[in-house]
Amino acid sequence: MTTIAPADHETLIAGVIAALRTVHDPEIPVNIYDLGLIYRIEPKDSGLVEIDMTLTAPGCPVAGEILTWVETAVRAIDGIAGVEVRLVFDPPWDSSRMSDDVKLELGLL
Repeated sequence: MTTIAPADHETLIAGVIAALRTVHDPEIPVNIYDLGLIYRIEPKDSGLVEIDMTLTAPGCPVAGEILTWVETAVRAIDGIAGVEVRLVFDPPWDSSRMSDDVKLELGLL
């Protein structure tokens, strides 16, 4: 098993974040990363990336599609062998998780 060097780990996470920023919430015209829907990104030595994410509302009608969009975006990164996306609702999402740029864009600041 190969261990991911710290610099490579940081580069990989930056690439995952960039990929996640291409996925937008269908109800709020903002990417899911800056919206605060991503709770954890964990690259594993095997080339697998584990992602914990949530939704703005538990009853989101496109929940399954968003998970597929996330997996597709991250899987496109060189060196990624697999993506495991887990949907979590604890802690519940609220607008305080948004980046300041998104809050400003949506008129919340």
